[in-house]
Amino acid sequence: MRKLEGDAWKDFVLAEPRPAICAIVLSDGRPHATPIWIDLDGDDIVFTTWHEGLKARALPRDPRVSLCIQDDRPPFAYVTIRGEASVSDDLEAAKVWAARIGGRYMGAERAEEYGRKNGVPGELVVRVRPIKVVGFVEMAGPAATA
Repeated sequence: MRKLEGDAWKDFVLAEPRPAICAIVLSDGRPHATPIWIDLDGDDIVFTTWHEGLKARALPRDPRVSLCIQDDRPPFAYVTIRGEASVSDDLEAAKVWAARIGGRYMGAERAEEYGRKNGVPGELVVRVRPIKVVGFVEMAGPAATA
């Protein structure tokens, strides 16, 4: 097992489009986790969400968020990010991010389609500023020999 140092977590996140699990705090204090598509903007993690969804309602009240991105193929790896989220209803930003994220996960040839589909009034842009990032790769490395 090897710990990711410095900005190596960004390389892991960007290496391929893996879903992230996003955990938020509900109004009664319970955690709630859902899969999301993400991209990076400098150090920030960016995703979009619908204005009527739980994330859109919870994050303005309590901006604490935790994200987990994993590679579930041997030798296994993951990055966890604790951060604070800000939510924007800027429609132009929603169009840009919906296309960028959609293209990342579905292929560049479909970016415009996802921008049109998800870059609509009501779609919000969530930007997570990392506070703590931890990542490990080669979780199940070769067995030690005697």
